Amino acid sequence: MSPNKENYLKTIFELEHDHQKISNKNIADILNVSAPSVTEMLTALTKEGLVFHTPYNEISLTDAGLARARELVRKHRIWEVFLADKLHYAMADVHQAADILEHATDDRLADRLNEFLGRPKRCPHGGIIPGNSDIEDDSDITLGTLAPEDSATLQRVIDNHDFLKYFEDLQLRLGERLTVVKKEPFSGPFIVQTSDRATVAISENAAGYMFVTDVHYHTKTPDQKTE
Repeated sequence: MSPNKENYLKTIFELEHDHQKISNKNIADILNVSAPSVTEMLTALTKEGLVFHTPYNEISLTDAGLARARELVRKHRIWEVFLADKLHYAMADVHQAADILEHATDDRLADRLNEFLGRPKRCPHGGIIPGNSDIEDDSDITLGTLAPEDSATLQRVIDNHDFLKYFEDLQLRLGERLTVVKKEPFSGPFIVQTSDRATVAISENAAGYMFVTDVHYHTKTPDQKTE
């Protein structure tokens, strides 16, 4: 299978696990290709039995496509761990390099690299490495779904170069406990408080790319007024 086809499968896999709408435009934006190119590729992958694509733009992976995509994601994230931990790549830069390496990695090399790294459970962005953990990424929810006074642990972020550069500027850390202070109106930013009580403004779009676990939902008592 060509690297181009593999990238499409991996992109659909990532979108499914990030609970994002899977559309031709969404795929085109991520892969930086034209909408007609996406349509052409989806048609080819559908004929090969790897993708389910209806005229109403319902896009998902078949069982065969899912198996192939999981293996690609596994190799990609193992390489990301190696690049970050052993070669000290910045978080925002590991994706592009791993994207090249994964296509040239056979199962034997992936297995040996995985053992060398100690079978890591997560990549530098916090994503689960398939086969190394009993849980899945789709058990996480986005920071953008939380309300003021809710708190949660920042578990992972989307693997996108532009977003990761923005995330680096926020100076947040995976594993950090965050509390939502308020949500500014008219699509304004989320204001969160970190573990060391610093406040950080996070754009509404970015909050949808940040995934949290161990959520503690604030519950109003009867004598509290509803805002």
